[in-house]
Amino acid sequence: MKKLLLSIITIFALSTVIMGCRDPKTTEEKVEDGIEEVGDDLEEGVEEIEDEIDDATDDNS
Repeated sequence: MKKLLLSIITIFALSTVIMGCRDPKTTEEKVEDGIEEVGDDLEEGVEEIEDEIDDATDDNS
């Protein structure tokens, strides 16, 4: 029973240390990530539209 309790305490202590060492993102970094995602989505959308236009013009030729 004593070994089990010590094991649980050790695991809890290690998990607390590991989670506490993570470097949280600042608001600025979160905003930059969001802007990058929107930019990537826009690029993908433009590429899809270009493909649709190419397909439509190929079908009409």
